[in-house]
Amino acid sequence: MTTTKSKNISGWCSHLFLFFFIGINSFIVSDAAAQSPATDNRWKINPDGSITWAIDKRIPHNDHIEMSGERMSTIVRYGVNADGSFTVTRNFVWPMLRFMPNKTRNHLARTSDWNILTTIHANGAPLSDEKVSEVTLNGLMQVKSKVKQGLEFTRTLYPSPTQPVFLEKYTLTNTSDKPLSVEIPQYQNSFTTESGNAIYGAYTVTYKSIGGGSFTLEPGKSVLFGALFGATKSGESIANVQLDEEEKQRIALVSQWKNNLVLETPDQTLNQAFAFAKIRGSESIYRTKGGLMHGPGGGAYYAAVWANDQAEYIGPFFPFLGYNIGNEASMNAYKHFARFMNPDYKAIPSSIIAEGEGIWHGAKDRGDGAMIAYGAARYALASGNKKEAEELWPLIEWTLEFCRRKLTPEGVVASDSDELENRFPAGKANLSTSSLYYDALLSASYLGKDLGVPARKLAAYRTQAQELKTNMEKYFGGKVEGFDTYKYYETNDVLRAWICIPLTMDIYDRKKGTIDALFSPRLWTADGLSTQAGKETFWDRSTLYALRGVFAAGEKEKALEFLKYYSNRRLLGDHVPYPVEAYPEGNQRHLSAESGLYCRIFTEGLFGIRPTGLKSFRITPHLPDQWNQMALKKVHAFDAELDIQVKREKDKIRLTAYNGNKRVYNSLIKDGQSVEIKL
Repeated sequence: MTTTKSKNISGWCSHLFLFFFIGINSFIVSDAAAQSPATDNRWKINPDGSITWAIDKRIPHNDHIEMSGERMSTIVRYGVNADGSFTVTRNFVWPMLRFMPNKTRNHLARTSDWNILTTIHANGAPLSDEKVSEVTLNGLMQVKSKVKQGLEFTRTLYPSPTQPVFLEKYTLTNTSDKPLSVEIPQYQNSFTTESGNAIYGAYTVTYKSIGGGSFTLEPGKSVLFGALFGATKSGESIANVQLDEEEKQRIALVSQWKNNLVLETPDQTLNQAFAFAKIRGSESIYRTKGGLMHGPGGGAYYAAVWANDQAEYIGPFFPFLGYNIGNEASMNAYKHFARFMNPDYKAIPSSIIAEGEGIWHGAKDRGDGAMIAYGAARYALASGNKKEAEELWPLIEWTLEFCRRKLTPEGVVASDSDELENRFPAGKANLSTSSLYYDALLSASYLGKDLGVPARKLAAYRTQAQELKTNMEKYFGGKVEGFDTYKYYETNDVLRAWICIPLTMDIYDRKKGTIDALFSPRLWTADGLSTQAGKETFWDRSTLYALRGVFAAGEKEKALEFLKYYSNRRLLGDHVPYPVEAYPEGNQRHLSAESGLYCRIFTEGLFGIRPTGLKSFRITPHLPDQWNQMALKKVHAFDAELDIQVKREKDKIRLTAYNGNKRVYNSLIKDGQSVEIKL
């Protein structure tokens, strides 16, 4: 199965393109291009918010998308061949069906390329000459095609929200003017794994059809049938699955995610990219024996939590969405990490794996303590739940103390690596770890006040933060490749994507040089930021942090142009519809937490929401010059349901916030002005 790879441009062509792209104020990513589909977009946005690929002459084309439920995940590798026919291969993962040794990737996984269309007969002949007309995505996948015999074939693919099955619903409609005799085979294929190294005994994998038989289809009439792909432990069986009921449950879940934390801007692409990111960020949660666990996915990372993906990236986001299962999974992740607090302040493992029964610590200390402290404190503040905050406080205290004990003689935080786990050099102390620790200290000072922590301790946290900020400037600040920005580590002399991270922590001392470097041809590529200048490798997480930070720094126009370009590429380009992990590693897998980072561009960057207490936050809206208004509705943070509206009024903006039906703020302010809102 061919998959779409990055189309990075190399050599002098890349530099020429990027010079043109950046040097004339992002002309290629103009407002007109962002507001309407670019001429080379493969997908378009529909009125209901779904996206559709209407098949044209640009075939063959292949792509992949991950879709998850609580008990399994599926990477659907699909495409349209040169002859117009549909191709699909499914990579199934059952995260809780595990094997020895019980390591991260030792789950049951199988692949199927079964195509039921090839087994169906009409008037005694196999269906032939399939032509796909369109593919639509909206939390489910729908594929419409026609065959030579005068039949329209619709496939709908989706995971069960709660069962260990992936489902496909098929509708066959007679579009001819004559009755057709249709034969749909009934099919079942089961096999059982060996039990020797299976933790729960042998596992049974079942592929079967639902419905089928022989029918006479009158013109305009349809027949419905389907397929199920599932697996169970020894002694268990798959429940009686109803296709329509499971589809309704999936649609309801997608609607729940879409209808909370609603972004409203004049840019339809941004609104829908945000809506899609909520789907991927929320669906990848697995019901393990160690509790609910949000997992990155990608065919590799399930039934486990990481200090970066879960604690740092998406944990602080879930309270804004108001998804109780997401909040529960976040709390569960922090609790699992808290199990490894110890009096000797040895590093907490980077990952808790195998449903909570194992650990991964292969890159040693990646700055995980700072990641956890940052994420847990921000989650607790945004949640607004005092009981949860009190439960998390010992973990926050411990990880802050761990970081303090890791300070170098220069006063920055030492770690063995960073979240890229030695894929690229990070020195003995890196900018990311110290930045996370800095923000965690400030968040702890806010949170501790609401928890009645002694004022002396909170004052010490604030003092430590200011000292750290000073030390970070001395240690990391410098000129790199001609830009007044940051060295990622002490001896670093090549631009790195993670120079963006201080901007997300409200450190703006070097914002001009940093932003210039980020959007220079040395770092910005067709797929966002290169991890290191001159390398083809990119990880979306750094691009997502950078866009958030540039908005927060007040450079809204520049941030918006690059955000439009990135969002259009990810939602409507050749590999859709979510942010990705990396390339070439993983071939742009749809890892889940990156979608949480995409949403945080808006909540923390564009709207500038910074939690300052269990019932309070600072907001610094950055309304782009080309917009007259923007809003975030049904924000479920701070134990409230907020609607936040920003509207232009002459040379100022009106900021209005409602908690339910109660207006809690209404005032004219300057664009980029910070105000404190207490609930």
